[in-house]
Amino acid sequence: MKTLIAYFSYTGHTKGIAEKIQEMAGGTLFELAPAKAYSSDYDTTERQGRGETRDGYMPPLAAQVEDLESYDVILLGTPNWFNTVAPPVLTFLNENNMAGKTIVPFCTNGGGGLGQIVSVIQRMGDGAKVGDALNLYEDGGRDAGSKIAGWLKKNGIA
Repeated sequence: MKTLIAYFSYTGHTKGIAEKIQEMAGGTLFELAPAKAYSSDYDTTERQGRGETRDGYMPPLAAQVEDLESYDVILLGTPNWFNTVAPPVLTFLNENNMAGKTIVPFCTNGGGGLGQIVSVIQRMGDGAKVGDALNLYEDGGRDAGSKIAGWLKKNGIA
C-alpha cells in the first residue's frame, strides 16, 4: 500500500500534523500550495478565503503530485476554512482522478470541527472510498500523537 500525505496549511498547524503522520506511518509528504501564496496578513487572508470558499474558487497549485496513480491511500489534510476544505484542497480533488483510491481526511480547526469537510471530500473524491476523519483543534495539543495513532489504526494504516 503506497501512501501520500497531501495537505494545505496556512498557519502551520496542518503542516505539523502532516509531519507527525509521516513520522508515524511513513508515506510521501506533499504540500498543496497555491501558485500565488496567500498574504501573511491574517485578516487579508481571512477575507480572501471567505470569498473563495463561498464562490467555490479553486486556485491553481504551485506543483502537482508526480505519479499520483501509483498511490493507493491519500491522507488528505486541510484546515477548516469557513466550514469546508481550503480552496487548494478543492483544486487538488477537482484536478485528479481519485477513483479506486482511499482518501482519509484530517482536519485542523480553531473550533469549527469538521464542518462540511467530509461531505465535500466524498462529493469531490470522484469515486474514492473515504475513511474516518481526524479532527484536531489547532496543533492537536499534547495528546496529538495518541489521537493520530488511534486514527491511523482505525483506518488500517500504520
